[in-house]
Amino acid sequence: MQSLEILTREASALAANEVVCRTDMTQTEGEVSRIMQICNACRYCEGFCAVFPAMTRRLEFGRADVHFLANLCHNCGACLHACQYAPPHEFAVNVPQAMAKVRVNTYTEYAWPASFGALYRKNGTTVALALAGGLALFLALASMAGRPPPPSANFYSVFPHNHLVLIFGTVFLLALISLSIGVRRFWKNESPGELSVDATAEAAGSVLTLKYLGGGHGEGCNNDSDSYSLARRRFHHFTFYGFMLCFASTCVATLYHYLFALEAPYGLTSLPVFLGSLGGMSLVVGCSGLFILNLKRHPLHGDAAQKGMDRGFIALLWLAGLTGLVLLGARETGAMPILLAVHLGVVLALFLTLPYGKFAHGIYRTAALLKWSIEKRKPSSLMVEE
Repeated sequence: MQSLEILTREASALAANEVVCRTDMTQTEGEVSRIMQICNACRYCEGFCAVFPAMTRRLEFGRADVHFLANLCHNCGACLHACQYAPPHEFAVNVPQAMAKVRVNTYTEYAWPASFGALYRKNGTTVALALAGGLALFLALASMAGRPPPPSANFYSVFPHNHLVLIFGTVFLLALISLSIGVRRFWKNESPGELSVDATAEAAGSVLTLKYLGGGHGEGCNNDSDSYSLARRRFHHFTFYGFMLCFASTCVATLYHYLFALEAPYGLTSLPVFLGSLGGMSLVVGCSGLFILNLKRHPLHGDAAQKGMDRGFIALLWLAGLTGLVLLGARETGAMPILLAVHLGVVLALFLTLPYGKFAHGIYRTAALLKWSIEKRKPSSLMVEE
């Protein structure tokens, strides 16, 4: 009877064009709260992903709950195609789209400074490409300001090592601080309890394997139709591990320079070059696939207003991988200084936008998965009344 009453109430609200929303919520947050009330009564999708078991531990959905569940959602689309109340039904239950609209708002709300997050959300592709192009042009002009260096594989003949460390170290540190502030705000918004080794290990496994991009059945996501495919999961793996390989390459090169006094340039078979090359190729493959999938994405699966931000981040990662590979291939030619300036401009633009776009989405989702791993180990606060 309780389930029937909830569904009837929601249907009546929809018929009257009312918004079931608490006064402390935005319209998008209220929509997620409304949908979760319906899903909590139905529970058909309870085994699909972490969102639905986490949902069942709640009777009401305040802002903190909505933000947590929105970042726990992987937007696989499985629940949309399985739902009997999805559009065009009058209940209009669309979990992926509603969650996506709230999720992007959390990046802006928790971002520091918040104004940067709002700018990137509204003009993601334009900001990303304009920033990369402007920085590349500035660095290219700077490389030509002095006497042109002879053809060499030594990047430090164009830009001194200490200058690069100062510039990129400062930008990376600012990005790290901004992300840390944002995640801390998100975490404090709804504390799940005490951290444990088991919860951390489970969350890490879910992140590293992209467990919830397998859909509710393990056969993959829905992208442009109700058919299942593992393509999105695989291209995400290429992109994620490509980025991590490039980061590992930089870390190893740093150790070579400061710990073993081995200065660049390094040989083609050296560990930094091998890791960077593999990472660059993985980024190009992964980002190319994700861009194609993004173009074909079903309009009900996500928020159309976020396409610019999504594609801007994909473009920067793709350009970082491609320009790095081109630079490696031409590092002993006269084109090296210009190619180096272009690559550094793209990477610098990527670092500057990290806290405000889809990279932040990965960090917040990791925090949400860790929250869920902690929460599920606690007894439920809900009491079943006989």
